[in-house]
This record gives sequence, C-alpha cells and structure tokens, in this order.
Amino acid sequence: MRGLLALATLARRAGADGASASARVRHLASAAEAAEAELKKTALYDFHVANGGKMVPFAGWSMPIQYKDSIMESTINCRTNGSLFDVAHMCGLSLKGRQAIPFLESLVIADVAGLKDGTGTLTVFTNEKGGAIDDSVITKVNDQHIYLVVNAGCRDKDLAHIEEHMEAFNKKGGDVKWHIHDERSLLALQGPLAAPTLQLLTKEDLTKMYFSDFKMIDINGSACYLTRTGYTGEDGFEISVPSENAVDLAKAILEKSEGKVRLTGLGARDSLRLEAGLCLYGNDLEQHITPVEAGLSWAIHKRRRAEGGFLGADVILKQLQEGPKIRRVGMFTQGPPARSHSEIASSSGENIGEVTSGGFSPCLKKNIAIGYVKSGMHKAGTEFKVVVRGKSYDAAVTKMPFVPTKYYKPS
Repeated sequence: MRGLLALATLARRAGADGASASARVRHLASAAEAAEAELKKTALYDFHVANGGKMVPFAGWSMPIQYKDSIMESTINCRTNGSLFDVAHMCGLSLKGRQAIPFLESLVIADVAGLKDGTGTLTVFTNEKGGAIDDSVITKVNDQHIYLVVNAGCRDKDLAHIEEHMEAFNKKGGDVKWHIHDERSLLALQGPLAAPTLQLLTKEDLTKMYFSDFKMIDINGSACYLTRTGYTGEDGFEISVPSENAVDLAKAILEKSEGKVRLTGLGARDSLRLEAGLCLYGNDLEQHITPVEAGLSWAIHKRRRAEGGFLGADVILKQLQEGPKIRRVGMFTQGPPARSHSEIASSSGENIGEVTSGGFSPCLKKNIAIGYVKSGMHKAGTEFKVVVRGKSYDAAVTKMPFVPTKYYKPS
C-alpha cells in the first residue's frame, strides 16, 4: 500500500520535476505491477473484480477490502441480512491416522479427544513459552481424521511447525499424516439469512446442525465440508468447496438470497469481528501472548488442565492457578478511534497497557477497542485514558462481545 501511495505522489510531481520524476514513476509502476503479479489469487478473483471488488494485498494474496458498499453499510447489512466472504486465502488441512488426536493434542490446548464426532472448537497452537503461534478452528471428523483451518498470514510458520513435530512424532512410532487442501476454496456465509439461503441449496436439514457442528454434504451439486461457525458473531457457515465449483456456489448463494446477501470484503470482516470481541492474530494474539492472558482460558478444558501435555503447559497452567499479569479487555473510548499500539494510561499518567485493535462500531455508533492492561485494571467499569496522536482521551473497560452474538445453539 505504501508503494501505491508513493506512486500516486510521484505521478503528481512528474509534471513539475521533469524526466527524473517520470523515470521514478515508471520504475515504481513496474515494481507495483511486479508485486501485484506475485500476489496469489483465489478462485474468485475475477468474480470479485467483475463485481466491483477493490483489491488489496493481504497476507500474500490479492483480496477484496470492499465492494460498492461502504464498510459501514456492509457491516450493518451482515447483521440485518447477510454477507458472503471469500476466505480461500486461509489454509485448510486434514490430519489423519490412528494417532492424529494425541499428536494434535501435543500442539494445542483443546481436548480434541473429548469432542464428539462432527463437532469442533476454537483452539490455540502454543510455543514452549506458552505463547500463541496461531489460533485455529479444529473439527473432529472422527477418531482418525481432524480437519482444521489456520490463518493465511500464519500458514508458512504453522505448516513448518506442524511438519517438524509430525516428523519427530512419527520417528518415535507415531501414525499421523496430513493433507493440505489447496484443491479447495473456503467461503464464509454469515448473518440472519445464512441458514435459510443455504437451505435452498442442500437437502441436508440445517436446523439440526448447531454452532461448531461439521458435516460433509452436497451443496449446489458439490461435495462440501460445512462447519457452522464464523468470524462475525452472527449465525453462519464456513463452506469448503472444490475450487472449480467455488464461483458457481457464490453465484447461487447470492441469487437465492435475492440480493439481500452481499459480497463483503476484509474491511467489514474486521469491523464485524471487532464488534464480536474476537481476536485477530497479529494484533490481539501474538507469540508472546498466552491463551490465559488473551481471555481464552475457556478453551483449555478440564482434562488438559489436569494432564497438560501441550507446548508451554507449565507456563499456562501456572497462570491459570495464580492469574496472569496482563489481561485482554474490551473498552469504549472517547475522541478519535484508538488504533493498534495506542497507549493506555492511568489517570496519573502511568503506562498500564496498549490497544491492540480499535475502530468505530458501525452498529453501536461509538468507538470500541480491544487491548491489554495490567491485572487489576481489567474489571468492567474501570476508567483510564487512551493516547491517540499525542492526546489523552477517556476510556472505560466494558464486557465483550460489544454486539451480542447470535450463534445457533440448541434451545
């Protein structure tokens, strides 16, 4: 993005500065074109462009940040009608074998063995110090097949991490292998119209499929992996579809909704997940942040707390007993929106933490933010200051999610 801004600036100067500036423009234009050519493209790339998608570089991919709607309009439409996101830049993979579950449990905090077949959970891959390598939604298809999705920006390090430990595990007599689903694309259908729209494209009774459930079913004539989950706080689904059928499925979803479900880009995806109080890896989760500090202790189930056995368990279990020194909180802020790295200070000016994500909530019409503060300053109602562009503004801790979630669960 900085390269494109520089190109635009130099283009304006070219007339005044003569040949040298023009040469620099040509050089930067060539560099920008080369960078664009190196970006990976999902199976829906041409479909995005044809529908007015504004494409930007993201985690090595060319992805739509928005379409013709504003980010605010797209956010509100997701919560009132529905949104269709292309999330094929994320990495789906399967772990298979007699010991796929004990292998995965050596790397994540979840009680994978305790999941019922066809159900899943959010989990965290940890390092030796208890920090988060990545967060992931994992599904126990059966005792010998685990399906999981990892973040696009973490793909290379995640796969290297898994492969290194898998090789060591198998050398000791383990039985686990993997398949990376590069032949499939991932779509996320979110919002109140997600289920009724998708129901028109499958014979499976979706009313019997609850939040975190997983099925392999036919959708629009394609063999899909369907998980009732998402990243918006709304009811919805993530659909893994063979890449050659991805465009047809996207078109069918949009047509069946009669235009109410709209293509939605990364901009609204971020505001939706922020309103839902969900972590974004690289902002709210990092290699030095533990699941306990991030408020994800609920994902460490009873058996894992008793047995440990995952990387960094000694650090994490100690924090569960004694409490962490910092905690992730939600907050309402005054003044301009507080962004990532904005300082959080006490009323006396002492640094007590940092904002990790923030912005204006299209649904609440006020500023919201996520950040880390010292333990003791994390309780709802606690007041402090956030520093934005050198000026201090009032802020107060509030419970998350900011916007109530609407996950489809048994009544």
